Amino acid sequence: MTYYLYHIPGKKIGVTCDLNNRVTVQQGYEPDEYEILESSDDIDYISSLEIERQREYGYRVDMVPYNKLKFNKTDMKINVTEQTTTFPMPLNKLKGRLMDNIGMSWTTTDGDVSITSESIRWVVKNAKTSMFNEERCYIYNKAFARWFDNNDPYGGKTKTGALSPTGIQQKASYKNYNHFDLIRDWANERGLYEYGDAKTQLVKLTEEMGELAKATLNNDKPEIIDAIGDMVVVLTNLAYLQDVDVETCIAEAYNVISKRTGKMVDGTFVKDEN
Repeated sequence: MTYYLYHIPGKKIGVTCDLNNRVTVQQGYEPDEYEILESSDDIDYISSLEIERQREYGYRVDMVPYNKLKFNKTDMKINVTEQTTTFPMPLNKLKGRLMDNIGMSWTTTDGDVSITSESIRWVVKNAKTSMFNEERCYIYNKAFARWFDNNDPYGGKTKTGALSPTGIQQKASYKNYNHFDLIRDWANERGLYEYGDAKTQLVKLTEEMGELAKATLNNDKPEIIDAIGDMVVVLTNLAYLQDVDVETCIAEAYNVISKRTGKMVDGTFVKDEN
């Protein structure tokens, strides 16, 4: 994997392995608005250089080096055999570890595969507990490779915002990219899932609820939009920290309300008693 030390003049110096997603999509800077200071396959070297350059340029120095962030601890030791890939954790820990190792690739006898935001869903859905060790789980390589070949594992994005042979960054299509995925990527990259917890997010949610109440009473439309958006971000992170997807929560809630009948009473929907 290649790590890029990038510089947004007058703003910051950072490191990423996905320039399109991190700098253009998340931060809003086009390729001609930033420069690549250096690139390397050595995460320890590029992390040390980031701190050095941040000091040199007079920018805020990151408290946690890039290589120490949870999502960069790509030490997941998988076991690939002719038929299966085995992961060194139980099923209930699988999704979190996969999220920590997005970008990791390996070769099977049926083809090359990678961990992406999209392929994680397939792996989690199809993984099975090992019959030899309950602390391990596995997937069948052929099924995963066929899914990888016949679906869009990058959700409409290029593979890590790759550079073309001429060195020009290729544009990515984010038409199908889920905003919940963007939120999770943003939170993961900032270490929120490592250093935060569900209780912290719950407190944050009540704070945002207060902001929404104030904005609603004042009929302040911009602040209402801002508060609702912030609450969605917090709920997305709160769900992740509880080891569930916010999309699953929404689907479950809709499944319930879609069958609900009732009537409006004094401005409130009152459901029929079953």
